[in-house]
Amino acid sequence: MSYTAAALLGVAGALLVDLFVLRTRLVLRPVFWATYPIIVFFQLISNGILTGRDIVRYDPAAILGPRLVHAPVEDLLFGFALVLLTLAVWVRLGRAGVQRTPAAGDGPGRPRLLNRNRRVDPDGRLGRNGRVDDPDGHATDRS
Repeated sequence: MSYTAAALLGVAGALLVDLFVLRTRLVLRPVFWATYPIIVFFQLISNGILTGRDIVRYDPAAILGPRLVHAPVEDLLFGFALVLLTLAVWVRLGRAGVQRTPAAGDGPGRPRLLNRNRRVDPDGRLGRNGRVDDPDGHATDRS
């Protein structure tokens, strides 16, 4: 398989995951396209350094040929697929309430909302109704 074919498959796969598997639909949002040029700018810098100094080399028979800042244009396709897939998974996990505890900005005594039905404080003791179970098994309100 050529590098070009792999890059196109990567883009198609990332689009399918974004639109139909995870249903985050990031590519349909204007904010995604407004911020993506920032990522491309830094990708071109890193690609230029890696390929310009021969740290990474490409077989000329496996690529289309045109290069942008020393790197084959296919690298932009792979970069797009990587960024889209990473952001789609990140958004999906955030919607599912998957987050490390405590999150940045959560101080002691400040419960944070994981989803509509469950609150968790930094100690992990708040239940569904915002009640704290003490060591004796008695529930007390904590507001």
